[in-house]
Amino acid sequence: DGFEANEGVIIIAATNRKDVLDPALLRPGRFDRQVTVGNPDIKGREKILGVHARKTPLGPDVDLRIIARGTPGFSGADLANLVNEAALTAARIGRRFVTMLDFESAKDKVMMGPERRSMVMTAEQKEMTAYHEAGHALVGHLLPKCDPVYKATIIPRGGALGMVMSLPEMDRLNMFKDECHQRLAMTMAGKAAEIFKYGPDSVSNGPAGDIQQASALARAMVLQWGMSDKVGNIDYSEAAQGYQGATAGFSVSANTKETVEQEVQTFIQDGYDWALKIITENEEKFDRLAQGLLEYETLTGEEIERVMNGEPPQAPDDEDGGAAVEKDKPSLTDIPKAKKKSGPSGDGGMEPEPSA
Repeated sequence: DGFEANEGVIIIAATNRKDVLDPALLRPGRFDRQVTVGNPDIKGREKILGVHARKTPLGPDVDLRIIARGTPGFSGADLANLVNEAALTAARIGRRFVTMLDFESAKDKVMMGPERRSMVMTAEQKEMTAYHEAGHALVGHLLPKCDPVYKATIIPRGGALGMVMSLPEMDRLNMFKDECHQRLAMTMAGKAAEIFKYGPDSVSNGPAGDIQQASALARAMVLQWGMSDKVGNIDYSEAAQGYQGATAGFSVSANTKETVEQEVQTFIQDGYDWALKIITENEEKFDRLAQGLLEYETLTGEEIERVMNGEPPQAPDDEDGGAAVEKDKPSLTDIPKAKKKSGPSGDGGMEPEPSA
């Protein structure tokens, strides 16, 4: 009641779900100052990486700013996990320094899940996976509002048989209607690719995850973001997700529910039709990309573009020149181990041991 002798006491609390807190906790006099802490931007990620990598021996090619630029949306915990995974990757190989290659492998593991190379796949399963992922990569590459394709792989990772990963060029702050429609097209491109290649009766259950993602995005567009002209600018998210206390038990009529379902279905079907149209019009590029994935298993964004144009993933001059440069460069694993200094002082100092 404000009359107790308990001055000088400050209470600090943190939550990831402010929406489920009792409103009494948020009244004036309880927690007077509310600080919203979002995920770090590129400068914040670079500094956080510097803190976590402070005690990790880094190779001369490691640039934390490049790593920060390639990890949009990562939280501080994600970045700490990234550094730990990179250090473990280097340790498994027997390398004494963490290189950019280790960070790339760790980033793939954090974003896409660990590789499951021991998983046995038949030639037919591998081919269908290649065409499925080629559909995602082709549509994502050709649609301008989709995030740039970072990597496509048919190596099983996590719970998926293959994966196409996109990364935004900068931190994402907004989602736009045309961007959402293009993202729906990219998401449904896997199923469109399977039907285009093998026919509607031979489609697999591989697009199950894609359908879940497309459904969640289309429902958000219709129920929360007001991107449907038929449903209008009304927030129906509480009726869909459950009563949260803001709209006094808001209910939706059966007619509105039917309209919402029709709009969600229309958005997803339009995305599927768009993806199928792109694959049909670019059949040669689609086939080249699928065959490239079958041969190389993993392709980066630049390699995808080269393969679609009928070129090898790496330029021949780069391969020869790169090999020559790599031969001249000393490997980090060849750096000699350190040993105790042999001297009368016995101070336990360290100096490099000459290689034999």
